[in-house]
Amino acid sequence: MNVLDQFKLTGKRALVTGASRGLGFQMAMALAQAGADVIITGRNAETLEKSRKELAQFGTKIDVVAVDMADPKTCEEAFEQLAAGQFGPIHILINNIGGRTGPQQTQDLTLEQWQEAIDLNLTSCFLGTKILGREMIKRAEGGRIINVASMNAYVSNRGIGGRSYETAKAAMVQFTKATAADWAPFGINVNAICPGLFMTDANVEWNKTKPEVIEQITNSTPMGRAGEPSELGPLAVYLASPASSYMTGAALVIDGGYTLW
Repeated sequence: MNVLDQFKLTGKRALVTGASRGLGFQMAMALAQAGADVIITGRNAETLEKSRKELAQFGTKIDVVAVDMADPKTCEEAFEQLAAGQFGPIHILINNIGGRTGPQQTQDLTLEQWQEAIDLNLTSCFLGTKILGREMIKRAEGGRIINVASMNAYVSNRGIGGRSYETAKAAMVQFTKATAADWAPFGINVNAICPGLFMTDANVEWNKTKPEVIEQITNSTPMGRAGEPSELGPLAVYLASPASSYMTGAALVIDGGYTLW
């Protein structure tokens, strides 16, 4: 097989959560370009439809699900419907939904705020992995699960509160490793991506209100810049494709070298 053929995803169906914009959208676009049919989720139906039209230009089937996966019950119901074959069998799952839920310092965090961050970043990952992984095991055809953690699984950024985010992302990395060990006999590869600072629309807006945080991160990055969202797509394709057939339990940091110093 030609080495480039190992990156093709023709005949595969991928689910990318939180993919109506940002890094999720870029990963969905990369998978579609590699030949996969793609399902994307998001909270805003209008934004999802706009994204669906953009992704459809690559000639694969694109489906959308409007759902708030930050709510565990709603998240579980959505994954169960997808597992039941709402759009067909899912071969690739990217648990991308997540983010910081507030700037509160740890001493000011309420239990509700803590739980909100854990549910958004970690519980949603657990539910998707459990429910769709269960179906992958039943089908006995293997599968790929990619959990989008963060470089903050390993380091805490200066000038940012809400350490529930760092906690959830670190737990996601260990959940990835443990699940990879359990499911390797079933041919299911489970890996994590740990992005650094990428200039998504959200971070562009954040830069307008807290430019000192963005400046601090870029100044502390050996490459001297933030990442462009499109730079994450190829890594997602690699982990979703036969090219990564011998990789499981890995947490790949893509941060311009930020965590090296």
